[in-house]
Amino acid sequence: MISGKLEITIKISELPSATAVENGWQHFQVDCDGQVVSITVKPKVWKKLADAQANYPMWVGAIAGKMGEVTKDGFKLLEPNIQTFEKKPKAETVATA
Repeated sequence: MISGKLEITIKISELPSATAVENGWQHFQVDCDGQVVSITVKPKVWKKLADAQANYPMWVGAIAGKMGEVTKDGFKLLEPNIQTFEKKPKAETVATA
């Protein structure tokens, strides 16, 4: 057997409601097809999501991390990192006959 690395990426397109925990860290949960993922991030990482919500009419956030402790509804995401991208509306194609 060889060893591998399990990384999880969760994509979101709206700002989750979060609760402040110690030192300004933010905790929120994301329902991923019935699996509830608990995520706690540093203020700097949370700011990326807040900035995307404030600056882009449409956006996507990719939250990547390692699978952590199993909870009753899902699991905790360890070492979360967030990237945000502006989402451009697709140009409508005009059918020509």
